[in-house]
Amino acid sequence: MQIILVSSDYRTRKNLNVGWPHLVGAAFVLLVALALTATLANYLSLKYAATSDHPLIRSILLADQHEKAREQRQQIQDHINSLAVKLGEMQAHMLRLDGLGDRLAKVAGLKPQELPSASPPGRGGSATPSTPLSMDQFAKQLGELQRTIDVKADQMTVLEALLVEGSAQRKFLPTLPPVENINYTSNFGYRIDPFTGHQSFHEGVDFAAETGTPINAAASGKVIYAETHAAYGKTVDVDHGNGLVTRYAHASELLVKEGDLVVRGQRIAKVGSTGRSTGPHLHFEVRLNGAPQNPARFLSVN
Repeated sequence: MQIILVSSDYRTRKNLNVGWPHLVGAAFVLLVALALTATLANYLSLKYAATSDHPLIRSILLADQHEKAREQRQQIQDHINSLAVKLGEMQAHMLRLDGLGDRLAKVAGLKPQELPSASPPGRGGSATPSTPLSMDQFAKQLGELQRTIDVKADQMTVLEALLVEGSAQRKFLPTLPPVENINYTSNFGYRIDPFTGHQSFHEGVDFAAETGTPINAAASGKVIYAETHAAYGKTVDVDHGNGLVTRYAHASELLVKEGDLVVRGQRIAKVGSTGRSTGPHLHFEVRLNGAPQNPARFLSVN
């Protein structure tokens, strides 16, 4: 590109040759100048805005501050909502743990006054430098506590199942005395037969009791025999499962029949002196797969 410069009287002229390098350089200088001008203007405007009391500038600054404050409040509220959800879940788990604790206490045979107090335990120690928890740290510890509660709840559920199973099994063991005020008149094992005077094996134990005294089931089970036996007189046999059977003999009256289901402690007969007997008493046997067992060993577990 060629530029011709002419004087005002047209007497002289000057030719300038402008190439691409000159144009690029001029454009670069112009851009740098514009950038510097814009930076200077922005700096001056911010400095002026910070010290100016002009209503329009103040409103713009306040609007920006309000927007930032609103965003911060929204973030805090979101954190609070998240913590509230976790707190609600923990409260639900605590109610579940309370229910499990009550049921476990009942299975274990504990009374309410024997349970630990619900008041917070005492804590203390020397004063040490401390820093407040941040929201993230608090949320992390809350989450860890929730996971711990979940694990404890699962453990207590398993423990409850085991205790309930053990309690159910105990209900089918003949550990409850069949009559009140136990008074042994004849033990299990070899003795002198009261009718023959010879030594014979006594397959149960005898309890002294007045005629009409209630006879209770030593454990839950099913009545498999409720009739009059030639030697045992009026007799009730109860099957407790797993080959375990109890026998209640010499009764004056039977209160159940074959096929009845009875529960531990239920009245099934009344003491008498029927069959091969010298007087009112209860003959009580425990048999395992048909073999006689010492009833005293079961009753001592109660």
